[in-house]
Amino acid sequence: MNPIHQLIQLLRNELGVVLSSTLARLVLAAILGGIIGLERQLRHKPAGLRTNMFICFGSAMFTVLSRQLAGTPADSARIAAQIITGIGFIGAGSILHTRGSVTGLTTAATLFVVAGVGMAAGGGLYLIACCATIIILISLVLLGRMERVFLLKSFITTYEVTGRNVDAMLREVNRILDSEQLTMQSVHIASADPDFRMVFAVDCERGQQNMFSIRLHESNVFGSVTSLGVTEPE
Repeated sequence: MNPIHQLIQLLRNELGVVLSSTLARLVLAAILGGIIGLERQLRHKPAGLRTNMFICFGSAMFTVLSRQLAGTPADSARIAAQIITGIGFIGAGSILHTRGSVTGLTTAATLFVVAGVGMAAGGGLYLIACCATIIILISLVLLGRMERVFLLKSFITTYEVTGRNVDAMLREVNRILDSEQLTMQSVHIASADPDFRMVFAVDCERGQQNMFSIRLHESNVFGSVTSLGVTEPE
């Protein structure tokens, strides 16, 4: 066979191996990130299917590129390490501070570990990437259910009460909060002739929430008591 043809055939074989290996890593990263993102999407979280898939796929792609573009192994590790910094900025953007409480911590942590899954897939560590995905899903699904079953998770409940005397309303709410060992997260008072309207939020567990609602309805100070909604912080 012509030496030139042999060289072309050799390059074609090597190129096929490289492309197939790279493609397998990227596809695996997209699948694993999509599985985690689907769980987040079904629970209506801010970072859902596409976000987690893109982060996992992007981390794998940068890991692959770092090996191809870097001149030395040290440069390769340095390029891949910048993924952590970038994911840190994205995770910080998902954390919100509202009504005296912090939400989005689980979303930020999920994005961080999803990037790790992508790096593992991009580095050819398929078993580690798959095992990490299983552990992440177990943590998100099973541990979340256990928190609800054993009443370990707190919820932010917003209430609206009306009354004729603002000072009496504040004293009564604080008295009930002290008796239940709870803290008011935020409060807003407005005049609604002839009554005053006070809206406030309380961070408490399910059992405490039910008891607190009962105590509010039993009070003679308030003309009406309404629950405006419940928010589940992460």
